[in-house]
Amino acid sequence: METIAPSPIKLTSGAVQELNRIRQEDGFDASQYLRIGVKGGGCSGLSYVLGFDAKMEDDDIFELEGIPVVMKKAHGIYLLGMEIDFQNGLNARGFTFSNPNASSSCGCGTSFAV
Repeated sequence: METIAPSPIKLTSGAVQELNRIRQEDGFDASQYLRIGVKGGGCSGLSYVLGFDAKMEDDDIFELEGIPVVMKKAHGIYLLGMEIDFQNGLNARGFTFSNPNASSSCGCGTSFAV
């Protein structure tokens, strides 16, 4: 049995609504989890990872608003307390990340430094 860990991040209602819309699309693989994490790269050193993926051996698993989520155990220190939102305005459309651990970020909003 998988252990569900407490979530280190939060999703706004806008993010939950958009993720659920994606999950309802034809052809969506319901066995996949929402993967949240970081990877090296981007103008500030680290970039956010957000997408649907299979669970891997070294993942923590948790649930946010009914959405199954996986994240590498090592990524928690970079993402603790982060909030993910979805903007659907005329000037900006897409997921945004508000990370209290970021010492700086770039203008694109998807790259940060700690």
